[in-house]
Amino acid sequence: MNKQNKLCCYLITALFFFPLIADAQTWNVNPDYWTATDALGRTTPSEKSAGYKRNGKYVGIFYWTWRTDVQNNSNVLNISRVLRKYPQEANRFTDSIWNTNSGIWWDEPLLGYYKSSDDWVLRKHAQMLANAGIDAVFFDCTNSVWTWKTSYTELLKVWEQAGKDGVKTPQVVFILHFEPCKDALTEIEEIYRDLYQPGLYKDLWFMKDGKPLILAYPEMLTAVPNDLVETRLREDIRKFFTFRPPQPDYVDGPSRNDQWGWLEIYPQHGYGKKDGGGFEEVTVGVGQNASEASRGHWYAFNAPGTFGRSYTKAGGQDTSSDAYFHGYNIQEQWNRAFQLDPDLVFVTGWNEWNMGRYTGNFPTMPPVKPFGFVDEYNWEKSRDIEPVKSWGDNGDDYYMQLVSNVRKFKGMQSQEPASDPQTINMKNLNDWQNVKPEYLDYKGDTMWRKSLGQGDSLVYINTTGRNDIVLSKVAEDSNYIYFYVETADTLTPRTDPGWMRLWIDIDRNKATGWEGYDYVINRINPGDSAVIEKSVNNSWNWKKVGSAEYKIDGKVLQLKVNRSVLNMEGKHLDFEFKWSDNSISDGNIMDFYVNGDAAPDGRFNYIYNNIKIKSN
Repeated sequence: MNKQNKLCCYLITALFFFPLIADAQTWNVNPDYWTATDALGRTTPSEKSAGYKRNGKYVGIFYWTWRTDVQNNSNVLNISRVLRKYPQEANRFTDSIWNTNSGIWWDEPLLGYYKSSDDWVLRKHAQMLANAGIDAVFFDCTNSVWTWKTSYTELLKVWEQAGKDGVKTPQVVFILHFEPCKDALTEIEEIYRDLYQPGLYKDLWFMKDGKPLILAYPEMLTAVPNDLVETRLREDIRKFFTFRPPQPDYVDGPSRNDQWGWLEIYPQHGYGKKDGGGFEEVTVGVGQNASEASRGHWYAFNAPGTFGRSYTKAGGQDTSSDAYFHGYNIQEQWNRAFQLDPDLVFVTGWNEWNMGRYTGNFPTMPPVKPFGFVDEYNWEKSRDIEPVKSWGDNGDDYYMQLVSNVRKFKGMQSQEPASDPQTINMKNLNDWQNVKPEYLDYKGDTMWRKSLGQGDSLVYINTTGRNDIVLSKVAEDSNYIYFYVETADTLTPRTDPGWMRLWIDIDRNKATGWEGYDYVINRINPGDSAVIEKSVNNSWNWKKVGSAEYKIDGKVLQLKVNRSVLNMEGKHLDFEFKWSDNSISDGNIMDFYVNGDAAPDGRFNYIYNNIKIKSN
């Protein structure tokens, strides 16, 4: 063979075998295969405990897009922070503390006081919601004629790209007013003309009965007379959508069979009763701004006795200091949803965060002094699931609870079993070709952030995204465990800080190791070999226990770990692991959500279990 032919052969071989991924491959990341244990010790269910995937079951979540053009306040008022520092201010007004010119937040999200057009946040949301198994987000357009077009357009653009990168992004639904009013008519005409009629982002439309779903009253289309052109437009709109009118009250339940709810007190009603039995939809809420005094109807959330995160119908208000971490209210509501077993569970909510401050304005109820906060208030009296920064390791408790309940409701898919044992020659990448399963991670999730937050004076910058981890594999023989990890582009120098760390929970027990991770490799940058460390006293203290051979080939890093270093000689392997790059500040598990890249995302881990290997 001449040199030219040999070169062609080499290029063809490189195209197919180095690295293992190909651009034409369908990138289908499936979070069903991942596991996580939260700060409360609750572990997400497996397919055996959740059951196998059920067709026709969906979960949607209320999603707010309103932090956009009209929200340019220069200050942030964090109610929870105020009340922790000045608890007496709950019942009085001090202008220097309750700054009336500030944007009011019940607390700070893990991702900061962000605007809804922040691409970096929108990409994080796409992945977090997809990882939780959320099928649809419902946009709040229930006030005035605001559709928040700037925000939803940016979200659709970012989420479309996320879908191309392997994210099963939720689809979208608009919720209009809770009555067939003129403002709702203005909104539906706008979103039809701007989004649906031109067929933009069709893959992101949530469909029902073969049409895009919208929560709105169809009779508004005929309630306001207009000219012939508008009449034709409205008829087109009527035929285009599947309408489900939103019912606002927390107690009354549906007054007509086509209505859907958004938030109720326990026990929730079934909505959309089907001819063959069962329901189309049931609501599930984190908390309800209602009380016994208000007979379950909406009221100010800071009024005495409202149904916060720690309230249940069965047990009343739990007054334990850490009760608000546990999600007692929403779990009672999930249990009701399991009982009614609808087609779709509507969860309230993801990311409201903001609220208005009112004096009076509470029909049939006395005003709350010195003022009332209707929809949100503080760490207990609020209804967001998005992780909270000030809660530390507990910041994602509600998110993990969401993941678990969605899995129980929808069921799960089973991961492909591990390959038979084989010895890997790290000089030959072809040895990895048939190793299963493939542990996939999203492409394109190392984007940098530079965006305005609440008000134009707050700017968020994050440039930690670096090596984009996309594929991992594990192999084993009687002496070694082999790890393979691949990135979208050529790996950066191994001398970079926080470079390509491998975290191993060898016993799948969160009580041992740091956050369950008994071992870490590459916490200390590799030299001639990779450093293996073990957690000391189940904490962020590490002791070197050995080293591992490693090899870097462009986009690929391989590790060869002696089983004896991990105390796994002759033992069946059933462990969890994750890769990270530039994404961990010392001892902060929540950093996996924010910085660099973690595969899999956040608190999740991959599972390696080869049931064919027997213990000696």
